[in-house]
Amino acid sequence: MTKVYVVRHGQTAWNLEEVFRGRADIPLDDTGKKEVHLAGEALKDETIHAVYSSPLSRSMETAENITKFQNTNVTPLDAIVDISYGDWEGKPLVDVQEKFPELYELWLKEPHNVRFPNGETLQEVGSRAMEAVHRLVAQHKDENIALVAHRVPNKVICCSLIGIDFSNFWRIQQDTASTNLFVYKDGQWIVSYLNDTSYLKVLGKPSLADF
Repeated sequence: MTKVYVVRHGQTAWNLEEVFRGRADIPLDDTGKKEVHLAGEALKDETIHAVYSSPLSRSMETAENITKFQNTNVTPLDAIVDISYGDWEGKPLVDVQEKFPELYELWLKEPHNVRFPNGETLQEVGSRAMEAVHRLVAQHKDENIALVAHRVPNKVICCSLIGIDFSNFWRIQQDTASTNLFVYKDGQWIVSYLNDTSYLKVLGKPSLADF
């Protein structure tokens, strides 16, 4: 049995401002730093043998707040870096809605059919992320690992492990600093929980919906 914790990074200024992040290396804000400490603390009673993170600083800092309660270090993993939004990267949501109205509408209704201008598709994110997941599960048989990444890779990983296609992308909620747990047992994936943020209640922070 292998446990895989899938964790989203904490809040950044661009989450609040609804700016498309992607590969831009935006740091955690003050609230995000509090969130990731709580996320790490929530896992302190679990033995996590390895922690892998997107190389972007918002994820790395989140991962480091997990390892400070564990006897392990963070390993950067390019395969779970955020999606490339291409020409949308660094643009506020309102600008994207104005400049790319048809593509944005498609993104809301048929996300699996979108290629971002000069960017990636969900299928491409899924291919690189799931290849890494399968490899790491084989490498860490009967151990517990954590993957720390971003909204899009996490949603894609969740869809893949649940066994639903990427047309269901918007049905998977991933709040900042949320944790998901999947268990690989007897050749199949079992969903233990999704989008747990119970440890963040002390912050009194409302959900940012899906941004």
